[in-house]
Amino acid sequence: MFDTATRARVEDYFDRTAHDVWTRLTSDAPVSRIRATVRAGRDRMRETMLDRLPADLTGARVLDAGCGAGQMTAELAARGADVVAVDISPRLVAVAEERLPSALRTRVRFVAGDMLDDGLGRFDAVVAMDSLIYYRDDEIAAALGRLGDRTAGRIVFTVPPRTPMLMAMWGAGRLFPRGDRAPLMVPQSAAGLARAARTAGAPVPREVGRVTSGFYISTCLEAA
Repeated sequence: MFDTATRARVEDYFDRTAHDVWTRLTSDAPVSRIRATVRAGRDRMRETMLDRLPADLTGARVLDAGCGAGQMTAELAARGADVVAVDISPRLVAVAEERLPSALRTRVRFVAGDMLDDGLGRFDAVVAMDSLIYYRDDEIAAALGRLGDRTAGRIVFTVPPRTPMLMAMWGAGRLFPRGDRAPLMVPQSAAGLARAARTAGAPVPREVGRVTSGFYISTCLEAA
């Protein structure tokens, strides 16, 4: 499904190289000006994605694919969803589990592993925030196909947009210390992803929002 070398780099980054960075970024702790723009952008994107789902998710089974430190997981559970929160990084899953309010714990199942695992079961909706950003369009299309076979409703996910501004910022980002950089992201266009999805016989995504906040630039797409 996903290129094994890329998957290994992503796992190493989030579980080892940048664990402390991401734990801090997803908390209320003070961060650098650059990371503050990323934090603000991620907060806005999370709101954008949640706006694509019903305010009341009582009884719905939702996959948080790439749950990270669990901010989206907590929001989904607070809306009443039964959440399966999956991440490639066992250490981030542990952070998410520790941070989850005790009142929501009966609604969440945490899993460290593959977000595409068929054994996770069927879902009413899927959210995947910044967890597909390192993969090619054909890999994302294949992932949408796998998830679409087991999802009754919407699949809401993010990708880095293919824009001159973002490409320039990536170039500037090479100047920053290694700890500030994630594995190489793959820019995507909504039209290109739609073509790849049609070729793969997968649910076809459409762009529903975009967030730009300093060094955080991301497009929200939805496939049904």
